[in-house]
Amino acid sequence: MNVLEAHDIAKSYRGGDGSTLHILNGVNLSVKRGEMIAIVGESGAGKSTLLHVIGALDRATRGHVLIAGESIENRTDDELAVIRNRKVGFVFQYHHLLREFSALENVMMPMRIGGTPVSEAKGRASELLSRVGLSARMHHRPSELSGGEQQRTAVARALAVDPAVLMADEPTGNLDHRNGERLHEVFAQLARDLEIGMVVVTHNRSLAARADRALLLEDGRLVDTDVRGVVA
Repeated sequence: MNVLEAHDIAKSYRGGDGSTLHILNGVNLSVKRGEMIAIVGESGAGKSTLLHVIGALDRATRGHVLIAGESIENRTDDELAVIRNRKVGFVFQYHHLLREFSALENVMMPMRIGGTPVSEAKGRASELLSRVGLSARMHHRPSELSGGEQQRTAVARALAVDPAVLMADEPTGNLDHRNGERLHEVFAQLARDLEIGMVVVTHNRSLAARADRALLLEDGRLVDTDVRGVVA
């Protein structure tokens, strides 16, 4: 079953000189449950733009996207927010954790905002933090966690509402090699164990190599690729 489908996605912007800048031009993508997809390509190729469009953070100029079978086309901003909150988890290069709260409280936050009872939210947050190797660190605040631990907390938070698909934009960009490798293992394991779809934008060869498929974004389109030749 596909948890994400993108068909003929185009995205254009109006430049400051009045010209049209074409970023995406006919992108097609499907992601199955339990599948991890890596998207690679040169800086400026439009990888983050694509992630924002298929994650309902931005609107396509052309084409349509289905998230867990639900179309995001012709939706109001409020309707898109509901779809994002229920079906999509995001991990960015910086963790964006709330400094005054513990790791456990940070992971609980999306569930509490959604109305989940405290006991249920606490139980799921504890389970997710254990899955990412932080069972002994869940009561620590972000300032007391290493960079890798902070980012793994962010991953757990992104999974809190049980999304259909997790999208990550350069998730290891601020981590050293050891912590980056630990996070790579977490991503691969989570995709299999939780049977969610995963789309990861990365320049990291090791992370891309762990994916079920690596796709190169070039000239506004996605093509299958050998990651050894296109990522650092």
